[in-house]
Amino acid sequence: MSVAVFGSINMDVIAYLDRLPKPGETLHGMGYKMGLGGKGANQAVAARKLGSEVHFVGRVGADSFGDAARAELASYNVDLGSIRRDENSPSGIAIIKVGEGGQNMISVIAGANAAIDASDAERARADLENARVLLLQLEVPLGASLAAARIVRARGGIVILDPAPAPKQPFPPEVAATVDIITPNESETAGLLGWQPMTPDDGLRAARELKAKGFRIALVKLGAKGVAFSGDKEEGFIPPFKVDAIDTVAAGDSFNGGLAAALDDGKPLAEAVRFAAACGALSTTKRGASAAAPTRPEIDAFLRMS
Repeated sequence: MSVAVFGSINMDVIAYLDRLPKPGETLHGMGYKMGLGGKGANQAVAARKLGSEVHFVGRVGADSFGDAARAELASYNVDLGSIRRDENSPSGIAIIKVGEGGQNMISVIAGANAAIDASDAERARADLENARVLLLQLEVPLGASLAAARIVRARGGIVILDPAPAPKQPFPPEVAATVDIITPNESETAGLLGWQPMTPDDGLRAARELKAKGFRIALVKLGAKGVAFSGDKEEGFIPPFKVDAIDTVAAGDSFNGGLAAALDDGKPLAEAVRFAAACGALSTTKRGASAAAPTRPEIDAFLRMS
């Protein structure tokens, strides 16, 4: 079996500063770097570095950014057979500012990611039908993502939705009917439920409310406070792992890539959530997006010590 990722591919331009700027303020940074990004690409690399076979479905522009993104994905041995080169749209980019304690501000220009449609899912049908787990995000059109999800679920696969960026409108009922697992953070939960969880008890309450909306399993990520989850037969809370965070850009995507890899391995829910939480935590100890995702030996060693 394998993990399929249907989603966004960006090139990231990341600036590092002592603190994040205020509106209208210009600050001198300490440095910058460019590299592969986009939630889809980050999650694909995260799952691949943990040992899963990963097939990517998406689009890049016919430009140097697109060529660079494909080359970097290929360097991680992510399968690129279902990535379309769009002659009519530029590649997506993200402009990221990272300040004190790893906090960040991100501006995304979707480019070719916004042009993805149901035809991309159909072109990738073979990859999707063979996937044990499908990862989705909200950086590509929702209708296209649901088309991919229906293909995966028809063959018994598991569909994970990371509702990021936070949805501006309530989801239509078909989302909960088509997705197995939803994994919002605090602010995304606020967008979905109308209130923001602040404590572990809040997180568990929020996970239950998301389940009541029709999702089979809900995970609520509380950042440095841990992860709450509610599933078919079990629910609980995973305490935070103690790390010295320097960059949180990759945390959510490493979490979701870790969750997909753990479920692809056949781990039970609670064990998979703890594995994913460790992946998210460890990623914050490195700079960058895809580059910060931990490898399987790194995460195994980290869990043995935790």
